[in-house]
Amino acid sequence: MNVERHEELRLAPALDREIAELIGRVFPTDFGGRSFFQNRHHARFLVRVGGTLAGHLAVCHRAVRLGYRVLDVLGIAEVAVDPAFRRRGIGVALVEAALREGRAAGVDAVLLFGVESIYARAGFVAVKNPITRIDMRGVRTGEIVREEAEHLMVHPLGESGWDATAPLDLAGFTF
Repeated sequence: MNVERHEELRLAPALDREIAELIGRVFPTDFGGRSFFQNRHHARFLVRVGGTLAGHLAVCHRAVRLGYRVLDVLGIAEVAVDPAFRRRGIGVALVEAALREGRAAGVDAVLLFGVESIYARAGFVAVKNPITRIDMRGVRTGEIVREEAEHLMVHPLGESGWDATAPLDLAGFTF
């Protein structure tokens, strides 16, 4: 399966609209016609079937603080597979592409907020770190929120592992 990689800064307007249309079909949340929910990403991974955009995954490279350590992480966001193309391994191919990207970049971990039963197969582990994040909705900065993480999943890539009890400061919004 061919997975395309596109830099966010070089997304052509037509491709940006195509991604927004796919996201609009897949997510019940209103993204306001945008190809992103909270903010722009660093790169997008796409899968096409017969020329039709069938799958999308966005990644965000960020430094976060886990306890006293600063880690480089890759956050996965907006994984979307068109309902007409599900059960063909598209989501798996997209997640594998993101993990390869993280390894190539030398990040310490790949993070996402998602459904455990879906991502555990790819090596992600559900954790309950207390997190600090910025609440954002529709490209608006809200309050600083401190809470126990819900649906946080981690795939450690570095040698230092992941301390699931240490406070995690996302240094921004969730992915």
